[in-house]
Amino acid sequence: MAAGRRVLIIGPSWVGDMVMAHSLVQVLGERHPGAVIDVLAPAWSGPLLARMPGVRRAIDMPVGHGRVAIGARWRLGRSLAGQYDQAIVLPNSLKSALIPLFARIPVRTGWRGEMRFGLLNDIRKLDPRRYPLMVQRFNALAFPAGFSNPVRAPFPTLKVDEAGIPALLARFGLDSARPVLALCPGAEFGPAKRWPEGHYAAVAAALVERGWQVWVFGSANDRAVAEALVDATGAAREHCRILAGETQLAEAIDLMSLASAVVSNDSGLMHIAAALARPLVVLYGSTSPRFTPPLARDVAVLSIPVDCGPCFQRECPLGHLKCLVDIPPQRILAALDDLLAPPAPDSSVPSP
Repeated sequence: MAAGRRVLIIGPSWVGDMVMAHSLVQVLGERHPGAVIDVLAPAWSGPLLARMPGVRRAIDMPVGHGRVAIGARWRLGRSLAGQYDQAIVLPNSLKSALIPLFARIPVRTGWRGEMRFGLLNDIRKLDPRRYPLMVQRFNALAFPAGFSNPVRAPFPTLKVDEAGIPALLARFGLDSARPVLALCPGAEFGPAKRWPEGHYAAVAAALVERGWQVWVFGSANDRAVAEALVDATGAAREHCRILAGETQLAEAIDLMSLASAVVSNDSGLMHIAAALARPLVVLYGSTSPRFTPPLARDVAVLSIPVDCGPCFQRECPLGHLKCLVDIPPQRILAALDDLLAPPAPDSSVPSP
């Protein structure tokens, strides 16, 4: 494949999956220096893609998630004709492969998914034992079919608008005088991924007592959870700020970059924190870190074995949410202490 290859990635519909797709962007850039890489994805992801090194541009998907809308897909596909050498289709749905077909992109690569024969002409059969992680499944598509070497998974990274942070702090009435603990108590997937608000509140209160402040991140859908969390912190609430539902995605990225530590459920914001290389503690309940772990170094993943999990359900089928309720705040505090501990001094004796 020649340098300057033009690749269109058909991106996923979830924040965390989109962040992980930056690993694929890096692998493509390594394999094809000078490659032009565009990403076709839902409009909400534009600010996220703009922060990813190696992505030239984001193209808005004109069709909502779950809709077929053949006409709209046809028109977009025809407008992209002649612009790409390869399309890499990350979702497994049949409809996600239509636009590359309509654009007549010569090489259309993806996993078999929903019987996409004829839509994809470089179709792969997934061996989940070989590629247990989602990021590995993404990155394997950067290589020829039958590639036998291990697939690299470089950590996703996001750029930060450093110059704009002072104005952002002023607009939200924030400062960085105290260390910032970022909490991400929501999860768009459903309540079976949410550590209890009372547990989060205990962690927040403990850190405030140590001289920290707490910023609670999330979408407008997470506002009620964030308010319940802060209400449960008692006297510590004066050092807590709810940002859930107030920030745009790019603003959340820049503000989270200021956090000295992050505690999160398995969520899109968890993957953003990892891509910002923030010290991160993650709570897993109904899902598994063996499929979508945070891709970063300074991470502690906490979960407990339960007979009924991981169930991958949006709500606890048994109603007890034991997989999360039984993870005590003390474990999170201990994990934070380990992550934030200064490195041990080098005890080796220097050579004379």
